[in-house]
Amino acid sequence: MCKTKNEAPMSATGSSKLMRLLFSDVMLGKSRARKVAYTGVVAGLCIVTSMFLEFKFLDVQFSLTIFMSVLAGILLGPLLGSAAVFLGDFVGYLYNSWGLLYYWWVALSCALMAVVAGLVMRLPLRCRGSGYIKLALICLLILVLCSVGVNTTGFYVYYTQVGFSPKALELLSEHFGGMNTYLTYAFVRLFFLGQIWNSLANYVLLFAAMPVLGAVKPLHIAFA
Repeated sequence: MCKTKNEAPMSATGSSKLMRLLFSDVMLGKSRARKVAYTGVVAGLCIVTSMFLEFKFLDVQFSLTIFMSVLAGILLGPLLGSAAVFLGDFVGYLYNSWGLLYYWWVALSCALMAVVAGLVMRLPLRCRGSGYIKLALICLLILVLCSVGVNTTGFYVYYTQVGFSPKALELLSEHFGGMNTYLTYAFVRLFFLGQIWNSLANYVLLFAAMPVLGAVKPLHIAFA
């Protein structure tokens, strides 16, 4: 059974507790210059991911955006992780926008993934397999809060203003009689347009990568 760690000594200040909440172990104690440098490196990885590591299989668009967003939050903490992800998404858009509008809610969703990952990894669980429990909780939360709550809602509001894509309209008509309510659109986007499969692929990759990264001592990732 998992137990929470003992409370910190009374001498621990509110400021130190806040720092531990906002920054990962690898960032704690680092100078401002090093924090900026680490954030820049992770942002660069996010840029590379958004520009080059996307591909389409059948009708499903696959990318490593979820993987990198969660990893940023784990490595840097919720504050710097979300900043790196948001910056990476924006710079990636500037480099390769394809003439499309900037979907700011996508960047917000990715940044929120980093916040969730950073905060959940700070949960004081102490038991065998606690790392897997935290990672499972991260995946569940980002699916509900980010992929559905922010991303799908953002696209639904956008498409109700400019018109749904022909593919979405075709699927809505075929399976739901043309009903374009939020719930039907969310179902179509997740299961027929394949966003759930992209999410699951990223979750599997996270479960495969975290034990390996946890073995790298300089990263200070507590993955028991």
